[in-house]
Amino acid sequence: MVERVTLRQVAETAGVSLGTASQALGNKSNVSAETRARVLEAAEALGYKVTVRTSVSTTKKLNTIGMLTKREVGMPPALNPFYSYILSGAEHECQRLKASLMYAAVEVDQLNRPLELPAMLLDQQLDGLIVVGAFLEDTVAGISRQATPNIVLVDAYAPSQQFDSVVIDNINGAETAVEHLIALGHRHIGLVGSVPNDYPSIRERRKGYTRALRDNGLSDSYIEDSRLTREGGYEGTLRLLKRAPNVTAILACNDTVAFGVMSAAHELGRRIPDGLSVIGFDDIDPAQEVIPPLTTVHVDKVLMGVLAVRHLHDRSEDPTRTALTTSVSTQLILRDSVQSLR
Repeated sequence: MVERVTLRQVAETAGVSLGTASQALGNKSNVSAETRARVLEAAEALGYKVTVRTSVSTTKKLNTIGMLTKREVGMPPALNPFYSYILSGAEHECQRLKASLMYAAVEVDQLNRPLELPAMLLDQQLDGLIVVGAFLEDTVAGISRQATPNIVLVDAYAPSQQFDSVVIDNINGAETAVEHLIALGHRHIGLVGSVPNDYPSIRERRKGYTRALRDNGLSDSYIEDSRLTREGGYEGTLRLLKRAPNVTAILACNDTVAFGVMSAAHELGRRIPDGLSVIGFDDIDPAQEVIPPLTTVHVDKVLMGVLAVRHLHDRSEDPTRTALTTSVSTQLILRDSVQSLR
């Protein structure tokens, strides 16, 4: 398989930033003719496919919107539970606006590189696109050129690109969860379901955990690096509780991880909540169906989908407005998986 030339390679060859390369290839007016020529020359030399778009200054009705998520290679095609709520919200708002919604997933490798873009991006005339989850920055820039310049990122990040976005207040959500445990007398609190180089939203939850400990004068942290999956939560909890049996509570970086935490605790004979308190994050439907029902940080995922479509609609009416980021706040939902030690 021939390795695709990336936008980052074009930028490095032309000696410009990633954002400048994207703007030059997108025929944006704020790039000088000399810089644009240098970028185009680099793209041609590397064999980078360029689709130049003219600037859009008139309003355009939203008729067809696409929603793109990622799926790791080898994983089944089932929709991520978190993303399904966002899709539901986007679909509801599209119905209100009388717009069509198309959905596709793109397979990515372990380095988050897309293996092949779905036909939806290449064969359909999209008036806007919702990109959900972590993608490489040059992938988003490439999609912007090939499919539509009207893109909104949901729980996704492209710092050097000017896209509207909808994100979660992850830091405060995690901090609130840990402070709740501290208020109940817990002093040895673990974190499961993240790694240091995770995508930004999970790194933010990790940051909220450490900030809560620091601000409350707790010097002992119990972070067990593990994958953001049920299996990762299970394996990480086994390791954590074996090396630190004094841990009385665990914050899981999402609810699916929390289910794995609960399974591991059961296997080790730690009853929930008597022997171990557990808090999840996201508040997906199964969180209230497990035994005991899971205390978790609620995220209004449906609203995120609604807001994404509204960003696209607003951008279609005013293509030149400043890019906006909407942060969705969280709420701690108290159920039966946490016990007071006081």
